[in-house]
Amino acid sequence: MKKGFTIVEVSILFVIFLIVAFLVAPLSLDDSLQAKNTSRWRSVQSDFANIFSAVNAQRENPDFNFREAFNSTLSSEIKSEAEPYKILFLNGTFPNNTYRFDDFMYTQTKSVISVKMFDEPQNGVEGLLMYDVNGRVGPNVWGKDVFGYNIYNDRFEPFCKNDSITIQRQECSKDGTGLCCSNYYLIGGSFE
Repeated sequence: MKKGFTIVEVSILFVIFLIVAFLVAPLSLDDSLQAKNTSRWRSVQSDFANIFSAVNAQRENPDFNFREAFNSTLSSEIKSEAEPYKILFLNGTFPNNTYRFDDFMYTQTKSVISVKMFDEPQNGVEGLLMYDVNGRVGPNVWGKDVFGYNIYNDRFEPFCKNDSITIQRQECSKDGTGLCCSNYYLIGGSFE
């Protein structure tokens, strides 16, 4: 009659627990990082609203030029230039030219920001703003730590603001680009 576990049985159980821990730990770490980055994205919204308010305050000037006002207002948030780096879509592919940025700058909080202004507005969009909430630290993926705005002459809008919730949810999944996460997280959506 057996009264306890043998060393072999205890070892097997220990190995099983280690395997389960190694499988579960990365998932919970990734979820924790995602929650932190999403929270950072939500917290910078007032900063962007203040930038646009400052631009709008300059509209009274008869020589008002939106692009000049925007660039001068944004420059007050910039600390220094950042070296270029690659950013991926959430599904692991490289962004098309529209969503590739070249001139990266560090903000006062060590986040990375880049602005791409179009030569001519595209459907009313003057340009795009990319914001990497944790700077050059990985994962550098749209929808995980990189988010963005469409820049209009009279407002900022997070990417996909006017798209349906279904489209935003789909684009903010592992099979999507991650661009729609910029608005999806602001309205209470979560990574799926």
